[in-house]
Amino acid sequence: MKKIITYGTFDLLHYGHINLLKRAKALGDYLIVALSTDEFNWNSKQKKCYFTYEQRKKLLEAIRYVDLVIPEENWEQKVNDVKEFKVDTFVMGDDWKGKFDFLKEQCEVVYLPRTPEISTTQIKNDLK
Repeated sequence: MKKIITYGTFDLLHYGHINLLKRAKALGDYLIVALSTDEFNWNSKQKKCYFTYEQRKKLLEAIRYVDLVIPEENWEQKVNDVKEFKVDTFVMGDDWKGKFDFLKEQCEVVYLPRTPEISTTQIKNDLK
């Protein structure tokens, strides 16, 4: 079984997120999503989410491409997650290109193109 992992906040879930999850799942058999906790978002990213961690987790769990949702609590946990879950492929949007190449010692690293016409930031700006 080929395991894939990706990370994100997934607030204001939109079709760009779904596209990413669908393409990530197509790379293997089992997709793990590490979802940023509210504390991690605020303390490390200075990001306030509209939906709570638990609400975002339930939304992700309802998506057919997602097999498991785990908490992302810090930047450093990626190496441990790859080892613990025996991950074959680490996937992120290409806006992170090169940032996680250090994981290539542990698994394949893939940066997928973002859906260009949509983002959570754009949605928030349009609603203002």
